[in-house]
Amino acid sequence: MERGDTIAAIATGMTDSGIGIVRISGREAAAVGDRLFRSPSGKRILDRAESHRMYYGFVVDLEKDFVIDEAMAVLMKEPRSFTGEDTVEIQCHGGVLVMRKVLEAALQCGARMAEPGEFTKRAFLNGRMDLSRAEAVMDVIGAQNEYALGASVGQLKGKLSGEVKRLREEILYEVAFIESAIDDPEHFDLEGYGEKLSEKLDQVMGDLRKLIDTADDGRLMKEGIRTVIVGKPNVGKSSFLNRLLGEERAIVTDVAGTTRDVLQETLRLGDISLNVVDTAGIRETEDTVEKIGVKKAYEYAREAELIVYVADASMELDENDREIVSFIGDKNVIVLLNKSDLANVVTEEDIKELFRNSENTSNEESLNVEYRNKLAASMEDDREKIGFHIVRTSVLEGEGMEAFERTVKEMFFHGEITSSNEIVITNLRHKEALEEAYGSLEMVEKSIEDGLSEDFYSIDLMNAYASLGRIIGEEVDDDLVEEIFSKFCMGK
Repeated sequence: MERGDTIAAIATGMTDSGIGIVRISGREAAAVGDRLFRSPSGKRILDRAESHRMYYGFVVDLEKDFVIDEAMAVLMKEPRSFTGEDTVEIQCHGGVLVMRKVLEAALQCGARMAEPGEFTKRAFLNGRMDLSRAEAVMDVIGAQNEYALGASVGQLKGKLSGEVKRLREEILYEVAFIESAIDDPEHFDLEGYGEKLSEKLDQVMGDLRKLIDTADDGRLMKEGIRTVIVGKPNVGKSSFLNRLLGEERAIVTDVAGTTRDVLQETLRLGDISLNVVDTAGIRETEDTVEKIGVKKAYEYAREAELIVYVADASMELDENDREIVSFIGDKNVIVLLNKSDLANVVTEEDIKELFRNSENTSNEESLNVEYRNKLAASMEDDREKIGFHIVRTSVLEGEGMEAFERTVKEMFFHGEITSSNEIVITNLRHKEALEEAYGSLEMVEKSIEDGLSEDFYSIDLMNAYASLGRIIGEEVDDDLVEEIFSKFCMGK
């Protein structure tokens, strides 16, 4: 990034809206803005404008000599801007054509088109935010539920980076003490130091473990739970999806086998997200198209994190149900005993017995022995030993939906889900760095147990220090920085 490089991009969505923003940043931002923006009397004003003050005027096309739009403009002088550089923002009307014309005018006046994420990258390189906070910017933009938004805002405010910096300081203090003691043994005593260091490591590793343990919850908050709905034809799978969505997305008829392909939707279930796939009804069939749909159902179920097995409580279980259960394997399963508004012939005990008696094999593949043993040992408490839960529903009447939501939270999230106070790891890169740091500290503990000299401690302590530094960008190479910001949206 060259010092004199000035960039511009549309910072709002490329769709018609009330207001659109074109952002310009760099050493010549004020000069570029001054060339394209005029006061109502036609004067150039931005080059000498007061910082952080909004001005009313017009955006002009210098080449064609006509007014593009009526607008507001603000100059934010370095370092008090998002990027840490001089920044101009033009707030124009939000039509797609208008925003493009304003951007073209900025490019004509000396700016160049910004790359994806370049504004945020400049904020990072100019020290306005660390790397974890920069990554949180896109997490905030992409948040699909309240928990994901809360976790992302917490990281944007610096909760994670603050904790990482604290842990690094704890580690660095021990390294400094060891180095000082080695260089000046007369003033620094290492007698019994291994025991003291071990106590400190227990505390630091405990804090690291707490962060690592939030990563699974954090990923589910951020990305949503991969959910596949399976069952025989006409048991209410598509009706269940429509009930979750609150609209008639899937076709529902009395004709068995209506759904032949998969339907995929992302939806909010309360304050969490589900990435739902509704599949074709699973049954023996000679219909070529329906066979393909059944095969796809198996394929999606294999990759699912949650399988919702819908069973018709008003109809006897049959061989198709046994086939479905045999394929489910060691997945997290919620069994919906649907149509509870009708006379029921299937009970919760029938479902438990179906799982117990399953040979746990399928036409597609053999399932693991460990899960088969779980099934065999599950005579008393299926919830705890198998992982499947049974919820009675009447999708037609809307009954059981709250119980379904509650069950999902119980199955996937550890304790009460919070969106404000706790630090939650939502980024795989952060999790890997934390695990590497934890592993390095385990090596220090082993060195203490083996009675190795203190200089061995320093090597692994510094490895842990460096691993944590990668989270906030203090130990990171240029290629990784480029990769991270290349995933950002244009204008951010």
